[in-house]
Amino acid sequence: MKKIKILLVEDDANLGFVIQDTLKKEKYDVHLCLDGIEGLKKFNSEIFHLCVFDVMMPRKDGFTLAKDIRKQNQSIPILFLTAKAEMEDKLEGLKVGGDDYMTKPFNTEEFLLRVKSLIRRANPDLEEVVKTKFNIGSIVFDTENYKLIYSDSEDKKLTKKEAKILNLLVQYKNKVLPRDIVLNAVWGQDDYFVGRSLDVFITKIRKYLKPDENVKINNIHGVGFKLEDV
Repeated sequence: MKKIKILLVEDDANLGFVIQDTLKKEKYDVHLCLDGIEGLKKFNSEIFHLCVFDVMMPRKDGFTLAKDIRKQNQSIPILFLTAKAEMEDKLEGLKVGGDDYMTKPFNTEEFLLRVKSLIRRANPDLEEVVKTKFNIGSIVFDTENYKLIYSDSEDKKLTKKEAKILNLLVQYKNKVLPRDIVLNAVWGQDDYFVGRSLDVFITKIRKYLKPDENVKINNIHGVGFKLEDV
């Protein structure tokens, strides 16, 4: 069984390191990011079991980060940490998809109990959560090793960006994946220039999936992409 992985996004580096060390002592695998944009990129590069987000952060605040993640994943638990104790902030955190809310400074023992409770409630079967290989038609996508495994030819090694984009397409298989989700998740921004880069990457991924004629990536004009596996 792999370690339970937690994504911690906290712009106060000192506090972030303290929380990270606290969680690591409990044998969790913790990845610390110092702003919301980096946090979103990290979320889409690996599989996590819990998110712990500070609310007030530069570039992308915790509530906005949670909204972006909820567009892609409705089930992963999100715990907010904030210096604000007002009820309206707690309600806002729940509205954007948060599962729990703690006000700084907080009791370490209570924090760990809430973390354990959220993980246990959301991940009754960790074996399924840590799945790293997915079938795309006859092709196997190994997300952990960034590669495509073909039945009758040599494996294809992917770049990290290619793997991130394909992973999003797989999560949305046979559904429309909005362009803005991909752009924010992989590049941390949504503008014309990164949009052009995305189109280049999609063209490359289409080529990699070409050996299986039943697999298609269709453009949904003005919206995004749809990975079809028929």
